[in-house]
Amino acid sequence: MGAEEKTRVDFNAPASLVDRADAVADLDGESRTQLLIEALRRELDERTGDEAFRRRLREAYYADEVEFSVVESVLGTEDAMRMQLLKESLDRDPPEPQVAESLPSDAAFYDGDVPTWTPDGDEDTDT
Repeated sequence: MGAEEKTRVDFNAPASLVDRADAVADLDGESRTQLLIEALRRELDERTGDEAFRRRLREAYYADEVEFSVVESVLGTEDAMRMQLLKESLDRDPPEPQVAESLPSDAAFYDGDVPTWTPDGDEDTDT
């Protein structure tokens, strides 16, 4: 994983849970901190992979209840960028692309030589 910046986190937990964590960590030869980090990572991976959670996050983002930076930190840059692009397209007026003029004919678009696909892979052109 590379060297990530670390943040100290203090929290209160039931003593019985801490005792169990210590016992498991000792048996596995790791620290309580390592055990908790891995458990937290697994839980976050599971939640962010859950479609119901992702839907709630999308709805909150599209409703401007959470910022892009939150989505990016939870889902990663690639998924966050997809959501941002979709949100921008939803906010656009009109929301879908419009062609101002009629589309050119195939002959005009291809400058007279319209390629056609043939099953043997040879390209023919109609003039």
